[in-house]
Amino acid sequence: MKRNKIIFSGGGTGGHIYPAISIAKELISTDKNYEILFVGARNKMEMNIVPKYGFNILGLWISGFNRTNFFKNIIVPVKLLVSVFQSIVIIKKFRPEIVVGTGGYASGPVLFVANILRIPTLIQEQNSYPGITNKILSKKVNTICVAYKNLDKFFPEKKIVITGNPIRSDIYFSSDSFDHAIDYYNLDINKKTLLVVGGSLGSKEINKNIFLIIDYLEYLNIQVIWQCGKLYFDKYKDAFDSKNIKLYSYIEDIKLAFSASDFIISRAGASSVSELSVVGKPVIFIPSPNVAENHQFKNAKSVVENDAAILIEEKDLKTELKKQISILNSSAELRNKLSKNIKKLAYVDASKDIVKEIKKLIVL
Repeated sequence: MKRNKIIFSGGGTGGHIYPAISIAKELISTDKNYEILFVGARNKMEMNIVPKYGFNILGLWISGFNRTNFFKNIIVPVKLLVSVFQSIVIIKKFRPEIVVGTGGYASGPVLFVANILRIPTLIQEQNSYPGITNKILSKKVNTICVAYKNLDKFFPEKKIVITGNPIRSDIYFSSDSFDHAIDYYNLDINKKTLLVVGGSLGSKEINKNIFLIIDYLEYLNIQVIWQCGKLYFDKYKDAFDSKNIKLYSYIEDIKLAFSASDFIISRAGASSVSELSVVGKPVIFIPSPNVAENHQFKNAKSVVENDAAILIEEKDLKTELKKQISILNSSAELRNKLSKNIKKLAYVDASKDIVKEIKKLIVL
């Protein structure tokens, strides 16, 4: 029996890698007769993450544009040209029925070559404001799966399918996981719990401002599960003495933390926004300003415009963080409204719907 071959290309950040993995896993769950190959950027995180999920990956010699050091960009055109030739070799050898791009600079050359060779292509765009690579590729690809409405400003409308973003299966929690989470984190069931997540590496500004208001959180009788990130754990682990603050460099079983929390502080990457919409807890988004096209702010703003979350920009943390936490803590009505509205934005079957679009293109 012939095996359908599919290439997934993307990476650079978890927001590009994990959606691709989720889609690939969903494909395999529907039919084991798929042969899947990932293509990423050499020496980037996808080269370590993807094999852990049982998939093969090849790396291109490519890097993105460096916004802080212009001289590092001198070799970028050379890398781009080499990666195009590498993509030709990979595609000619693997012979895929379809190529799927999930964003990041590694996806550009692969989808570009696939389009030239008339192989069906699909983009999965996670953000409310697309990056330059996907804007360029959108003119030639067959289908564009998106998570937000009104993206016809950037993409051809007839190619757009609203599917939502794929999310990790391990974020779902059952009604009985609350008690387990309270015991696991050694929390007081009579106190409200704030979960702070600034990404796997952590956020310097979020961490600094949470640390500054620890006494205030104690005053409000709020306990905190705080993922400060691997870069900052040593700095904060001995910097305070409070039984109400549970500090972690990284939270492996995130569904327990979600289950225990009454409200959440988070960055506004596309995957985070999508996951938190499914979780359905009140959220304060603090977008990173250090991302392309300021897309995290635009992701968060699209949620806030639906009365589904609170947005604080980094520059306003000093004046707004205490204020907004206090408001959330004191208003059950606000918490219920935000929770109800953010759940309306959730796409729980995103991976399944994207797989349907992939299968449509395979039979072309």
